[in-house]
Amino acid sequence: MHYLLIYDVVEDYVTKRKPYREAHFAHLKKAYDRGDVILGGALAEPVDSAILLFSGLKPGAAEEFARTDPYVLNGLITGWKVRKWMTVIGEGSSPV
Repeated sequence: MHYLLIYDVVEDYVTKRKPYREAHFAHLKKAYDRGDVILGGALAEPVDSAILLFSGLKPGAAEEFARTDPYVLNGLITGWKVRKWMTVIGEGSSPV
């Protein structure tokens, strides 16, 4: 099963994230090493959102990641939500 963590970001996010980027990547690497995160990154042109793809049976890993993410804690994220993603094809998909 997959979950998308969707971030809404502040204006001028690319510049404002610089002081927190190393801490965010360390946080992200831990989640990746645990197998929670599969992919992640900011949307481009414009950079107004970011999306992280999580794997798991419940949304808890994605929610906990957001609650403890340095970007969230330092006000770079104006809002976030976790959505269940019904994947049907591809490695690791979970067709119903």
